[in-house]
Amino acid sequence: MKTSFSLSLLGLLAALTAAPAIDAGPAFPATPKRPVTDVYHGVRLVDEYQWLEDWSDPEVRAWSDSQNAAARAMLDALPHVVAIRARVTEIMQAPTFSHGSLHFAGGHLFAMKRQPPKQQPYLVIMDAADRPESARTLVDPNTLSQDGTVAIDWYVPSPDGRLVAVSLSEGGSESGDLHLYEVASGRELGEVIPRVQGGTGGGAVAWEPDAKAFFYTRYPRGDERPVEDRDFYMQVYRHVLGTPTATDTYEIGREFPKIAEVVVETSPEGLALVTMQKGDGGEFEHHLRTLDGRWHQLTRYEDRIVQAVLGRSVDGEATPVYLVSLQDAPRGKLLRLSAGTRDGAGAELRRATVLIPEQKDTLAHEFGLGTGNILAAASRLYLTYQLGGPSEIRVFDLTGRPLPAPQQFAVGSAGGLVGTGREDSVLFSATSYIDAPAWFQYDAVSGATTRLPLIQSAPVDFSDCEVVREWATSKDGTQVPVNIIRKKGLKLDGSHPCLITGYGGYGVNQEPSFSARRRVLIEQGVVWAEANIRGGGEFGDAWHRQGNLTRKQNVFDDFAAACRHMIEAGYTSSARLAIEGGSNGGLLMGAMLTQHPDLARCVVSHVGIYDMLRVELSPNGTFNIPEFGTVKDRDQFAAMHAYSPYHHVVEGTRYPVVLFLTGANDPRVDPMHSRKMTARLQAAGATCLLRTSANSGHGIGTALSARIEETVDVDAFLFSQLGVDYRPVASGR
Repeated sequence: MKTSFSLSLLGLLAALTAAPAIDAGPAFPATPKRPVTDVYHGVRLVDEYQWLEDWSDPEVRAWSDSQNAAARAMLDALPHVVAIRARVTEIMQAPTFSHGSLHFAGGHLFAMKRQPPKQQPYLVIMDAADRPESARTLVDPNTLSQDGTVAIDWYVPSPDGRLVAVSLSEGGSESGDLHLYEVASGRELGEVIPRVQGGTGGGAVAWEPDAKAFFYTRYPRGDERPVEDRDFYMQVYRHVLGTPTATDTYEIGREFPKIAEVVVETSPEGLALVTMQKGDGGEFEHHLRTLDGRWHQLTRYEDRIVQAVLGRSVDGEATPVYLVSLQDAPRGKLLRLSAGTRDGAGAELRRATVLIPEQKDTLAHEFGLGTGNILAAASRLYLTYQLGGPSEIRVFDLTGRPLPAPQQFAVGSAGGLVGTGREDSVLFSATSYIDAPAWFQYDAVSGATTRLPLIQSAPVDFSDCEVVREWATSKDGTQVPVNIIRKKGLKLDGSHPCLITGYGGYGVNQEPSFSARRRVLIEQGVVWAEANIRGGGEFGDAWHRQGNLTRKQNVFDDFAAACRHMIEAGYTSSARLAIEGGSNGGLLMGAMLTQHPDLARCVVSHVGIYDMLRVELSPNGTFNIPEFGTVKDRDQFAAMHAYSPYHHVVEGTRYPVVLFLTGANDPRVDPMHSRKMTARLQAAGATCLLRTSANSGHGIGTALSARIEETVDVDAFLFSQLGVDYRPVASGR
């Protein structure tokens, strides 16, 4: 029999009105303990808060509401909230604009336009990349909901630019249905295809050359699978325009694993290429559909091919397939394979040749719709290389010979390669920590790199700052890069407030990125730093493998070393150090506060994973097994149990003050992690706030107004904990 949760919200708010400062003592509702014993490989573990996992339980929702009210009362009472909100709003709602997700089709440029104060980016079409003033709105999700919670997940125009396929989802769920629009009129055609996009495996569409049909990813519908399996078992179907979706034909995927993540692309000649990743652990298969309509498997997991891209047929030759291989090349090499004849004869991996051997830097590889790290132009190949955090674009001819490259930032990130349809001319994006993002056009013939007016000037200026790249020494001696934004002339006397962040997972590269809202911290004297820790792919496959599965502890050791470096180098002290991370970086935050409770003053953790032993029970948690492991494997269980934050909270320990943030609709990390970790920390006497957003998810598709309020809460929390006496800044600086 369940114990009723009786604390009313009104009573709680009344009690909190006179509550002391956040770090003076907890004023949180008590959480009932209902012990459940789980046994893993003979190890008995008692879970007192397993009941908080069930979001369908009204008592769990009431508990969450009470925690939200407690957090809300405390956050709203922090010093200078009004002034901080004014500054954050000024920056995030500044009348700027930017364009992303570019596609050329039918002689026009399609793009997603972000223009505050609009809540969501919207789809536009323009005459040319240097004429953003010619942009016309095609699909505006801001008109589809009153609260700005409908979002465009992605879009794909037809090759002739006459139609565009758009995935729309709501409330940060990332669960999208496909809608078709006529470009000339902006009219929706009414051919809605359900369950094309999901928050677990993503989704994709690829048009056939004549734009009369397309391939798309499809999740189970109706009674095809049990309810608990509706977010798995992706397959590829084909839709012919003007026909009912019920008559769409199956193409491939029944043999794929439950946790398949699928992307499909097509070539102008009519080939189709499917990339299938087994969960999130970096194991791939590739399948080619030849002109006779048959599918052929090109690669298998053991081949270590992590990306495949269809090239361009030159002078009637067979279409090339470019492959990024990690086989005996942990930093990546590029292979070239002929797609062969109409029936695929000769399209076998054993016939592939090494076009560009492994370099000292890492050949970047990406998975997902519209990746822009590799582009095959008429007579050139554009590739993105990872330099341990920073990245750059390099150019080669079709034989693999290096050619001159476009101008780029010295320590920045570059990518987003887009073909213009004009021989070897390409567009690319570039940014740094203190240089706002911009789009550039590179003319390979003249060698000119031209900045395009696709992004308006940023609303803030970082000219008083500099970026330095230093190195921390991890527990096992590994050298870990730490990228630091600091005011010019900063004295290294250990007195400065500091925020350091990191991620370390899935082979994801943490590249230099520009954030206008980061200026709110910098202008108040905060030193900001980001560590390129293991688990990412900044130094190739080995860097990733040293931080996943049973080696995950290296990730936490690397980040702890980065924090100590900031202290030992004279930037800050533990009393003025904050750490922040999200998702897999939220797991990092949980491990840091339980393994090194005295290292930082406070912790901000977004949509994090904390109970490693039950993470695989949620849909996206199953996709994570190749990265984290499974409790079904004895060694993997032992490794996960050894660092699982939820299982290492110890009563009587003086923990840093913690702010957990989560979204009720999160499809990637079940919010139950934040609920259980909050209850566990509070029971141990820690000061821990849980902020749950009712109309957002993992962060993707979150409305601008919600992002502003979240930023205000985080900044006010950080300033209060780090001893920053907020001083308003003149408007426009």
